[in-house]
Amino acid sequence: MSADKKQYHQPQQPADLNQEFMTVQETAFVLRCGMAWLRQLLRDNPQLCGRNGQGHGGRIITDREQRAAIHAIRSAGDPRVGRPLPRQRRMRWTS
Repeated sequence: MSADKKQYHQPQQPADLNQEFMTVQETAFVLRCGMAWLRQLLRDNPQLCGRNGQGHGGRIITDREQRAAIHAIRSAGDPRVGRPLPRQRRMRWTS
């Protein structure tokens, strides 16, 4: 991956934490979540984001209410069905 495209896959600190609109990278930084998880969530729930600009659908942005809804989903726990928490891995003892 080239250096100029790498910025789109890493959370970035916003200039102002209280700004109305944020990009996906800034939203991931503020909510302390991964970019892949956030993009998948926004793909499954298009009402949680907006688009700004032209070309390829425009830049994905979120406002304060949408970030609060994303935070509520993230705080609800593990979304996987049938298991309240991820299964713990066991250590293997080798001799």
